Amino acid sequence: MAKALVTGGTGFVGSHVARALVERGHEVRILRRRTSRLDVVQDVACEHFIGDVTDYDSLLAAMDGVDWVFHVAAVADYWRNQPARIYEVNVDGTRNVLQAAEAQGVQRVIFTSTAQAVGYRSDLQPVDESVGFNWDQHLTPYGHSKFLAETEVYRAIRRGLDCVILNPAVIIGPGDLNQISSSVIIEAARGNIPPTIPPGGATVIDVRDVAAAHVAAAERGRTGERYLLGSVDLTHKAWLRLTAHVVGREGPAIPLPAWIVYIVAWGADVLRRFRVPLPIEGNQLRLSTRMMFFDARKAWRELGEPQVPIRQSLQDTYDWYRAHGDL
Repeated sequence: MAKALVTGGTGFVGSHVARALVERGHEVRILRRRTSRLDVVQDVACEHFIGDVTDYDSLLAAMDGVDWVFHVAAVADYWRNQPARIYEVNVDGTRNVLQAAEAQGVQRVIFTSTAQAVGYRSDLQPVDESVGFNWDQHLTPYGHSKFLAETEVYRAIRRGLDCVILNPAVIIGPGDLNQISSSVIIEAARGNIPPTIPPGGATVIDVRDVAAAHVAAAERGRTGERYLLGSVDLTHKAWLRLTAHVVGREGPAIPLPAWIVYIVAWGADVLRRFRVPLPIEGNQLRLSTRMMFFDARKAWRELGEPQVPIRQSLQDTYDWYRAHGDL
């Protein structure tokens, strides 16, 4: 069995990765800040190590004697953070992790990227791993930061470090403390379902399937490969209707034309410049007009197919929020 370090181990994805590793019999250490909430790791039998990906010395200490590093820590809620912070953590922090792993002789690094670090196709066909990042970096600073972080990973590979890259699509499931992707479930349960929806769609996957893919990537992923992780493609209309059904509400009915969404996005940008608090920002709205579907068959073949149906994922998420007093 391996000894593994999980950065961001108290977060949504990181906590599930730590749990999956423990269930497979591995020895697990999580890297966390002193201020990190421990709600989702209280029952995980792992060692806690205080540090931060922006603190190189803490990374060196945390990786002492470690075989595998799962670099999950990132600023994912980009609409709540300034671009400078996103790049500092996601790019500079990744560089620190890789250099510390090299210095400590780590056997393998699994880097959690995002499907947003992959590009788009003009013919609207599902995107696979071969499509390079071609977005306007201002439209998706999060995706751009992860693209730059992947560049750091490839540099480390050329220096001899064994790394595998995972690119999850939209992740839902229980344990989303910061309410990133799963916030739609809370809003729907509270009755905040908009009467109109954007025309796009997204590939979705349960967090437990993402965690299983991380363990599989460490055990049998190919060095230097990137793997898109996804379970099912859903239009926003289908996703919100399914969510509404799970929480016992009426679903949305009217898709908006893209041009109206762009006007609303412009308005959101103006309001945010005047520091008006909003639950969404302009670039999120602009991206919501696109069919952001990804071809995850490579990961299915090499790492295993997703096992959690999306309706079950939504139900489990809803039940988790209810049990933890969020609803």
